[in-house]
Amino acid sequence: MALTIEDYALISDCHTAALVGADGSVDWLCLPRYDSSSIFAALLGDESHGRWLLAPADPSAVATRGYRGDTFVLSTRWATDDGEVEVVDFMPHGDGRADLVRRVRGIRGTVVMHEALTLRFGYATAVPWVRQVAEPGGSSLVAIAGPDAVVLRGPELSPDDHRHTADFEVREGETIDLVLTWFRSHRSVPAPIEADRVQAHTERWWQDWARNCSHDGPYHDEVIRSLLVLRALTHEKTGGIVAAATTSLPETFGGNRNWDYRYVWLRDAALTLEVLLGHGFEREANDWRAWLLRAIAGDPGDVQIMYGLSGERYLAERELPSLPGYQGASPVRIGNGAFQQFQGDVIGEVMVALHTARQTGVEESQFSWPLQRALMGQLEATWMLPDHGIWEIRGDVQHFTHSRAMIWAALDRAVRAVTEHGFEGPVERWAQLRDQVRDEIESQGVDPVRGCYVQHYGTTEVDASLLQLAQVGYCAPDDPRMLATVAAIEQDLLQDGLVMRYRTESGVDGLPPGENPFLACSFWMVEQYARSGRVDDATALMDRLVGFANDVGLLSEEYDVGNDRQAGNTPQALSHLALVRAADAIAEARGIDIHGSHRNASGAASV
Repeated sequence: MALTIEDYALISDCHTAALVGADGSVDWLCLPRYDSSSIFAALLGDESHGRWLLAPADPSAVATRGYRGDTFVLSTRWATDDGEVEVVDFMPHGDGRADLVRRVRGIRGTVVMHEALTLRFGYATAVPWVRQVAEPGGSSLVAIAGPDAVVLRGPELSPDDHRHTADFEVREGETIDLVLTWFRSHRSVPAPIEADRVQAHTERWWQDWARNCSHDGPYHDEVIRSLLVLRALTHEKTGGIVAAATTSLPETFGGNRNWDYRYVWLRDAALTLEVLLGHGFEREANDWRAWLLRAIAGDPGDVQIMYGLSGERYLAERELPSLPGYQGASPVRIGNGAFQQFQGDVIGEVMVALHTARQTGVEESQFSWPLQRALMGQLEATWMLPDHGIWEIRGDVQHFTHSRAMIWAALDRAVRAVTEHGFEGPVERWAQLRDQVRDEIESQGVDPVRGCYVQHYGTTEVDASLLQLAQVGYCAPDDPRMLATVAAIEQDLLQDGLVMRYRTESGVDGLPPGENPFLACSFWMVEQYARSGRVDDATALMDRLVGFANDVGLLSEEYDVGNDRQAGNTPQALSHLALVRAADAIAEARGIDIHGSHRNASGAASV
């Protein structure tokens, strides 16, 4: 059975990612991309669905692990009665291949290592044809099924009931390399790599990237790790930013709220872009804007809320009978039916992010403003329609207040592009429509009794997404209606001190009730507290939230407080980007310049 979600560490080459368990087992790997079919899928079943175990044969071995500095090179130290070894797991960056490297280095004494390899291609639907191939200096294992093939180089393996195993000794000062390489089955077996060289290059690349981060404030380590996660989830060749590295990790254990997050949501990617821009990463902004232009090219009326990594549009959702689900939570889904939904907020998030890019000095390309004009044309044609909202409800469409506020934000940024940056556009029409949308929200999106904003028109329910109204400038953080909204969320949506997205018992989403607190929502509350003067409350909640990260700093989608465990897909981009925003808000509230200076009470910079 799969480990708890927090027991997994991520390694990535910025094209795909693997999850390595604290027990030394790679339980999730899709090659060559995040959204490819799995080769190892024990995460959504058990070892029979594919995994690669590498650990001491001694079951009493004790492990400690961590990343090597600001990288995704994972180091696990195993101590036994007979000695100690280090296993270094990483995916080489920048070599144009799809490799997973596991290096075993003897530190003390002699340790017997046990390797167990179970290859299951195509989401555990295909047991590959496996053969040993002689190579100079040893042999390799080649496995083929359909379009996929892998070669594993390392200690010789023996067949063992539809898997392959080996036991080998590692002595002090000795290093034994195991390298798994994916290739297309109609191609020749790729040549071996130089493990020393690619490890050094990969560590240097990650460290250089992190060194360019502009952040000198509270929660520094958590911010840097979160930014690294966002980079790891960004596909290097296309610029697409996936929402998470996994599919179907349950929001409620044993439940059916299991979704595939290995795609690019315009909303999540735009929010990620804003965070990266705020910390000095302009190249990523250009890459994502180029991705956006390619993805939505064509009729603006065909704009979707989400796409594949290369801009693929057809993401049909289906259930996989080949995988029983994480600890029995079924169904396992690939694809995501939400690609067909209308979500009125999405253009707003994109326009806000592209406005931020302008404000931070990213130059407009030849097509970037025409792209935004096209998006605004689509918004003008659809702004009055009810939608499925930020949470992708599968119930009846509504006029969600958050969506309406994001429509306001899109119009506001379009107006400002003309008035502040000199672009051409129907500014008077946009400004008039912006004011019309605001009037509508203030008349229909407010509870007349509590004075707070509501989840959607015609209800008194509240929703955590309303915390974003202040973030996009629709209202000030200390606006009376915003403060009333915070009070209502505290009254209605707090569970064990954390913020729920909404009351699932209301039936608005068309699904059975029940889920765990959504971590991003609590980080949004931290930001709101900090920006409205409740700095102590912000810090207390922030301290608790960062404590939910696992031993290597990763956060999933939700947290089950009662059982003290992470829930949902992991690592979750939205959780990590919301962490960064929350840390920045606390820094600002304390008068700290995250870019390197501190401001005294008079506002003057001090060093």
